[in-house]
Amino acid sequence: MENTDRKISPKRLTPLVARQKIEIWCAYQERAQQETRDKLYEYGLQKDDIEQIITELIGANFLNEERFAMAFVSGKFRIKLWGKIKIKGELRLRKVSDYCINKALKQISDTDYFSTLEKVISKKIRLIKEPNKIKKHYKLIQYAASRGFEKDLIIDVLKELEK
Repeated sequence: MENTDRKISPKRLTPLVARQKIEIWCAYQERAQQETRDKLYEYGLQKDDIEQIITELIGANFLNEERFAMAFVSGKFRIKLWGKIKIKGELRLRKVSDYCINKALKQISDTDYFSTLEKVISKKIRLIKEPNKIKKHYKLIQYAASRGFEKDLIIDVLKELEK
């Protein structure tokens, strides 16, 4: 009987084959340098080979950290309805530079941000069946904060919706 708990290590790839595979992988969607680096390590490459491939990918415009940050921010804000705090945290986990993070976050207008937060809170208000107004407010603040929105803005939106 085979032991299925063990992970079978993938066959090690040559730098040339790895680069060809990673180009296809990068062309499929925007990637962060760190996730690309991690993928190359999975292919069994050494640090020097990986850094050489990363440099070549950047030169050939397969990798662009700023473009990745812009696409990530756009998708997470418009589709997932995440706030700036959560987006920033996720980009930092992917080791994106603060410069790229800040530049990408600037593409979100204040009016879009505020209206998205209103939409998130309005949707949640209908789902919370709490008769106590204070507890309901607390739950709404916690929910919106977990989505990455700033507490002061959440409170402003709640005041606006009460009018």
